[in-house]
Amino acid sequence: MAKLNAHEISKYFSAEALDRILKFHEQIEHAQIISKEIRFRFDPAPVANICATGMGGSGISGDLVRAYLAGSLNVPFVVNRNYTLPHFVDQRTLVLASSYSGNTEETISAYEDACRRNARVVCITSGGRVAEMATANGHTLVVIPKGYSPRNALGYLTVPLLYCLYHTGMIPNPEPDLNETAELLKTLYDEYQPSSQNNLAKRISHALAGKLPLIYASGSFEPVALRWKGQLSENSKVLAFCNVFPELNHNEIMGWGPLREINQNVQIIYLKDFEMHSKIKKRMQLTRDIIEKHTSPVLEVESRGRSLLARMFSLVYLGDVASLYLAGLNDVDPTAIANIDDVKQHLAD
Repeated sequence: MAKLNAHEISKYFSAEALDRILKFHEQIEHAQIISKEIRFRFDPAPVANICATGMGGSGISGDLVRAYLAGSLNVPFVVNRNYTLPHFVDQRTLVLASSYSGNTEETISAYEDACRRNARVVCITSGGRVAEMATANGHTLVVIPKGYSPRNALGYLTVPLLYCLYHTGMIPNPEPDLNETAELLKTLYDEYQPSSQNNLAKRISHALAGKLPLIYASGSFEPVALRWKGQLSENSKVLAFCNVFPELNHNEIMGWGPLREINQNVQIIYLKDFEMHSKIKKRMQLTRDIIEKHTSPVLEVESRGRSLLARMFSLVYLGDVASLYLAGLNDVDPTAIANIDDVKQHLAD
């Protein structure tokens, strides 16, 4: 197995750029300052449902907020990844349009759809066409800092969504959970430094080197598994997949069959949490007993923190940093997105 030099993770970054990515806690803190200064403008009538619309790194923020609030929100919350919005969206819907660049064509199209339906709209962006349209239409606009890739601006894209829902009166003040999350991420920042010897992110990257990552989670951690999948693909340049309990026990578990050579090249990672349903814990163990007959031992990682938000982001951050270390092992540039740019260019042409 390749040995990861302490400097490999920064091969494609300046020291300042890398540190800005790793200091995720500072994003959470700064995003709170930005969100508290925004004057949210809403129709006083109750919101009937919520639709967050966005793609890639901008879209995953909606998934995380949806999962975090699933046990407390009294209205439906869906995440849209398309050019058009679901049919139910109307003047009673709160549409949260998120595009880091402000020029994501799917999100621009969905925003225009929201306008046609007279939905209540909030836009989160660093600028671009989305900012121009929101200003022209008098919609609430949250402007976040430029200079990041969308997948590295998750704190800026997530926190305003929570404050938006707080200002509608649909959720309590998110500040306590966000403060705990920032403090926890600051601790993890120290633990996952390239110079750190007992570094869980490094160990995970070595376990994934030369393997096909398969991320399994459950419940609120479904979008966390999706985040791992996306970061491993974009940063580490490897195909990665994810699924959730208990659904995978009704189909995917049968995939461990005759393709022995492929099975042996899969590395499964369990994302675990202390509040998982007791049946899920049992299912995880039973599933592990089956699949370890076909592939390498399952790697289990536990969330950390008290609040659900902190626990979710503890695993998001771990996956983010591990994907950067794996990029180093794979000797690839984690910032490059040639295939994504190629598709965009052909669409533009």
